[in-house]
Amino acid sequence: MNAVETRNLTYKYSVGTPFETTAVDNVNLTVEQGEFVGVIGHTGSGKSTLIQHLNGLLKQTSGEVLINGRNIWSKDVNIKDIRFESGLVFQYSEYQLFEETVYKDIAFGPKNMGLDKEETDRRVRDSAKQMGLSEELLERSPFDLSGGQKRRVALAGVIAMQPKILILDEPAAGLDPVGRDKVLEEIAGYHRNSGTTILLVSHSMEDIVKYADKVLVMNRGQLFCYEETDKVFSMSKELQMIGLDIPQITKLSHLLRENGIDIGNDIYTVERAKERLLKLLGK
Repeated sequence: MNAVETRNLTYKYSVGTPFETTAVDNVNLTVEQGEFVGVIGHTGSGKSTLIQHLNGLLKQTSGEVLINGRNIWSKDVNIKDIRFESGLVFQYSEYQLFEETVYKDIAFGPKNMGLDKEETDRRVRDSAKQMGLSEELLERSPFDLSGGQKRRVALAGVIAMQPKILILDEPAAGLDPVGRDKVLEEIAGYHRNSGTTILLVSHSMEDIVKYADKVLVMNRGQLFCYEETDKVFSMSKELQMIGLDIPQITKLSHLLRENGIDIGNDIYTVERAKERLLKLLGK
């Protein structure tokens, strides 16, 4: 069974008015269970609109959305259950924090699921640990924490509901480099430990290359491509033609090639560049 499937998914804003706009255009997509998928596209490409369909935040104009094999808008499906199965974390998710303590904020989702006190407590502590939050932080106000800690509290609150699918819209946006790396490493660790299906929207090609197994590229509301990460970034010219950047290390490898040092056409990470350069130097 696939974790996510869309069939001819189309979404239009302001239907029937002079301002009618197609934001997502006939997208057919299949994400297998346990995959880590990067979602990229230029501003206005439709990527954020697309992911908002995957937990029923938006309802398609036409087509179908299936989560774990169920059409989420079928009469026999409770959309609230779908939102517990498919968790969506927005950009600047710390703005969603509102409780007196970190503990209460993380516990909010499990309580809404109707879980008892013991199970809620277990989930709060487990998800906090998975996001690198110490026990002593649980009784502090979330508003006293650093930006990176707040972001991880918000993530823990979604993880505590144990969604089978976790959708992240720029989860590290606006953080300093240390906070950014911490948040993304905790997400990657959570994926390794839980096997949860993850869709990560990011403008950072370096982050996508580092963490994603596959990459979904949106362009002008349409699915431009959806392939394994190496294959997508081997299409560097095509990506640049639709307004996307490529990793800095890839640009460097192109520059080296122009100057007679060819380390390959598949350089998307610093680690791979290092390996090829050392091999070239005979070390």
